[in-house]
Order: sequence, then C-alpha cells, then structure tokens
Amino acid sequence: MAVVGDSAAGWLLDALALVNQWYQVGGGLCFTSADKAPYTKSSYRLRDDLFRLHKPHITMKPPKESCASESGANSAPSQRTGVRKKRKQSNAYNQGELDASEYHRKIINLILEGSRQLIQEGFQKGLLHSPSGAEEEKCESVSEVCSNKMNLADLCDMTKDMPCGSSPEYTVNILGTACSSCPDGDYLSHITENPSHCPQVIHLMGEKYLIPPRSSFLLSDISCMEPLLHYKKYSIIVIDPPWENKSVKRSKRYNYLSPMEIKQLPIPALAAPDCLVITWVTNRQKHLRFVKEELYPHWSIREQAEWHWVKITHSGEFVFPIDSVHKKPYEILILGRLLTSDISTARELETQVLPPIPQHKIIVSVPCSLHSHKPPLSVPAVWSEVTSHLPSL
Repeated sequence: MAVVGDSAAGWLLDALALVNQWYQVGGGLCFTSADKAPYTKSSYRLRDDLFRLHKPHITMKPPKESCASESGANSAPSQRTGVRKKRKQSNAYNQGELDASEYHRKIINLILEGSRQLIQEGFQKGLLHSPSGAEEEKCESVSEVCSNKMNLADLCDMTKDMPCGSSPEYTVNILGTACSSCPDGDYLSHITENPSHCPQVIHLMGEKYLIPPRSSFLLSDISCMEPLLHYKKYSIIVIDPPWENKSVKRSKRYNYLSPMEIKQLPIPALAAPDCLVITWVTNRQKHLRFVKEELYPHWSIREQAEWHWVKITHSGEFVFPIDSVHKKPYEILILGRLLTSDISTARELETQVLPPIPQHKIIVSVPCSLHSHKPPLSVPAVWSEVTSHLPSL
C-alpha cells in the first residue's frame, strides 16, 4: 500500500510500493472486469536497493567543547611553532542566505511537528525500522550499484540533434500495434502511447524501456513540443524544471533552463480549463519568488498552496540535519490553478463553489537514490485533496 500513514499534516508514502504497483496488470488503476483484455499478465518490480537508505547523507557534527580553546591557549610554545593562524571567518550572510534562513524559521515547526506523527506511524506499520548491521553494509554498497549509469543522459543528448516532427497529422504510435517494431527515430519524434492495462516493453538505443499501463510519453527537447500540443489537454500538470545552481554549473551533470526559457514552456496551451499546475522548486528563495511572482502570473496561474516533501531514511531520520546551512531535508511544491480566459467556461466555474486547496501539507518518504527523483503524486489519498477541488466540466 502506497500510503502508509496520514494525518492532518499530510501523508507518509512508500514510494517504492507505488512505483511497483504501476507496473502490475492495471497499473494500480481501477477498472472493471469488462474492461480487461486478454493481455499477458507480466509484472515488474523496481530494484529495492534504489530506496535502501538507512543513514542520513550528512550528520551534524557534535559541537566542540569549550575547553578545547583553553587547552590550545595553554599549550607549549614549541607545539605552536610553524602553525598558521586560521583566518577568522566573516559572520556576514548574503541576502540569499538571509532570505533562506527567514523562510526556514517560518516553516521549521511545520516540518518537525508534521513529520513526527507520520514517522511514528511508519515505525508502527513496519515501513521504518532501526537498521541491522547487514542492512547498513548493503546501504553502503548502494552508491556502487547505482554508479552504472543508464543511457537516459545519452537519450536526452540525442533528442537535441533530432529535427522537430513536421507531419501535419502528428501521428501517435500505439504500443501493441504498429509501434511494436518502431525504429529509434520514431520514438524521438512522435508521441508513444500504451492504452492497455498491462506494462509493455520498447527497445531504444539497444536498451529496454518499460512503459506503464495507460500512459504515453514524448521524448523530446522542449523546443520540439508540437506533437504534445496537438495530443490532448491536461487537468493536472506537474513540472520539475532543471533549475540553475552553482553545483550544476560546476559538475555539468545536466543542462539547466534559465528563467526566460522556463517561462517559454507552453503550459497554458497544454492545460484544460481550470487546470491544476504543480511546480517543484528548490530551496533557493530566488527560484521560489520567481515561480510565485513571475512564472505563474506569466502563465495566468493563480497560486493556491505551498506544500513540502520531507525526505527521511528508513530509520526515521531526516536525510540532512534540519538546521543544516547548505542542504535541507525538504523540497517545495507550489500548487496553482490556471485562470481560464473563455467567458462561457469562466461563468460556469463561477457557479461552482471551489473550496481552497489546503495549505502547508507535507509528503514524507524515503527518497530514491536516482538523481532528483521525486516521489509520485498519483496517490489516491493525496490526489483526493487536489482533485476534489477540480470542477466537473
């Protein structure tokens, strides 16, 4: 079961269980026996070592005892000879650090109090537990297991060299029919859809990729989104932009988007009337202000709520110390609703009383070791909080 615990503060998720549920027959979706077709009942599981996290990424060092400075002051001169005096570090913070500190001060009680009850429930229900020695050894080997990079980065680079599709029909490849033998280029230039209730396998660049039931994808650079624009409209859109930051610039691990490039994403063209838009944001206050004050207004989206994802280990600890200066054990989601410009639709929406989406909900889960992998939001208990506020048009 994906939702292990829930409270007024939010939910404790078993993200691994939910992802595995997607790749069963039916993909975890509800459907009647009349809808079932005689597909092969293959089921798949994600490697559980990707979620095997028993120790925090960083633990706070214990404070030095005050007597240490005194002993250093009373040591013999010969012991101090040749030792360079450390330059006293400035205690001045830049504006970004001050803004981050003020934001953290406002939400720390929400994170601490909201997480405590959910973590306790996680221990009671067996999702969380104190690790044994054998589990700690396995935990230390996870980084080696995950060092075998998949070819997703190669795929992303390949899409940048592919021309945009020019077919006026914007055809969709349907798995289980003609798409069973599609060449690599067709996957990169067309939408591919699995309409069945079973997961299906495609072959791309010598690798196998598993497509969940009742799902579709467009593997493309953001400059070539025309097929998606002609495919369908969406009631819920989740965005996880590649935000610019110093570590990404240094490592060159992936390409980031500038604020101007993010604003150019055609979200309003993809959205159905009154669409709910959810954006993942880093803890950098510059990005948070950009989403609230520039991006959402530019897309004609009204901000509705701010939620947090709290990352913990299997032993119930935060992955980073809650008061760590550089890394926090939480990330931010900004929920907003598209303001429709259609007059008839707007009038219909006005007749429906839409209660506000609840503020400051938290989602607690053990994170995946894959870089920047976010917890799935398609959980009935979570979705009910959101979709209950969407009108039936």
